[in-house]
Amino acid sequence: MSSAKWIAGFLGWVTWGPIGALLGFIAGAVWDSAVDSARQLMGGEDTDRRPETHSDNRSFSASEQRNSFFISLLVLSSAVIRADGKTLQVELEVVKDFVRRNFGSAAVEDAVRVLGQLESRQVNIYEVGPQIARYMNYSQRLQLFHYLVQIAISDGQFDKSEKSVLEAIASTIGLSASDAASVIAMFYKETSSAYTVLEISPSATDDQVRQAYRRMAMKNHPDKVATLGPEVQKAAAEKFRQVREAYEAIKKERGIN
Repeated sequence: MSSAKWIAGFLGWVTWGPIGALLGFIAGAVWDSAVDSARQLMGGEDTDRRPETHSDNRSFSASEQRNSFFISLLVLSSAVIRADGKTLQVELEVVKDFVRRNFGSAAVEDAVRVLGQLESRQVNIYEVGPQIARYMNYSQRLQLFHYLVQIAISDGQFDKSEKSVLEAIASTIGLSASDAASVIAMFYKETSSAYTVLEISPSATDDQVRQAYRRMAMKNHPDKVATLGPEVQKAAAEKFRQVREAYEAIKKERGIN
């Protein structure tokens, strides 16, 4: 597998942000396709891959949305990983596992290379975040944030510096404070975590609890990120399950049928 599309995508990000990453990725993908075609003509490896066609439409295809999600994850992952002043292997493994499941084993090496390049760069989340907010819908950004929190919690600790960076990212990519707190509460358990997940206070009435669950179930439904691929949908299903668990915990505590 040629890595032209990943490197071009990264260079596009560095120069022009998420939209530049997409354009770079597309250009790199065309190059990869041309290389594959040349190999076929020369009797090299057989592949059924066909070059993707792209029009001048303002809307992105499902594959382009997934690629933008991928580049966004790497850039913001770098900021989260470095938030506490150290890079831990367990945090890198979370990112590598995501890439492996969503883009294949061959893409892991490219992702590690991009993360290595980002180590020498200062990621300005206040510049990157608003660009992501423009080119991703709300549900996709919410799922992206879910991954970032998972990275921060992966070492079993949740430092103030990591929390501050995550809150800043949530704000710059246009997530509400309550949605950000809800995602964090899915991983960082406290007495009131179940209520925080549903974005309500412990003083809420039973009817308000039911309404909150319906609202959160709709907001976090896996269908909302269908264009990002089956693995991201699977992760969204996990988030949906955590919402359900929070609701069940409150129902059990209150004796709600």
